[in-house]
Amino acid sequence: METAPVGVDDVSPATAISRWSFRVSQRYQHLLDKSTPYVLHRWIAFLMVASVYVLRVYVVQGFYIVSYGLGIYILNLLIGFLSPQVEPEIQGLSEGPTLPTRGSDEFRPFVRRLPEFKFWYSITKAFCIAFVMTFFSAFDVPVFWPILLFYWLSLFILTMRRQITHMIKYKYVPFSLGKQRYDGKRASSTESMNLSKD
Repeated sequence: METAPVGVDDVSPATAISRWSFRVSQRYQHLLDKSTPYVLHRWIAFLMVASVYVLRVYVVQGFYIVSYGLGIYILNLLIGFLSPQVEPEIQGLSEGPTLPTRGSDEFRPFVRRLPEFKFWYSITKAFCIAFVMTFFSAFDVPVFWPILLFYWLSLFILTMRRQITHMIKYKYVPFSLGKQRYDGKRASSTESMNLSKD
């Protein structure tokens, strides 16, 4: 009894679906990788996605519990974005690089617990998921939205106060604008003084 060779047409549906999903995920990851250096463009795209969600909730006049859950998730992401990767209390015990404590210390950029790209990606994905949820009436739980807004604002104020206190206590700023720049005039004046001494 002869068995027919397995050809391209004899691929099982499960294998075809897994190959297709792998190709789609590869292309998606490739697009994400290409978008990494375009910080401003990514955040403009996020603002457009967020505006569409806000407009949808305003037009429908509902889904406030979805918005509240989205707000709590954003607050959680924001804390990770503003926090250092290694806690300053533990940092003194570790052997790795530490944050500079004096002006003469070497410049070290602030390393976040949640990097900017992951923060952008997570918050954009959260708004997209929340937008899809607004098309299902099961998620439109009737609530009195001013109370949810008051709860969220209270939580935001308490959390930010604690975060700012932490930043003041350990003397770090979560926004680094790059390496320190040195004025070219100073360097040239010291060089000219050294040349005149020779």
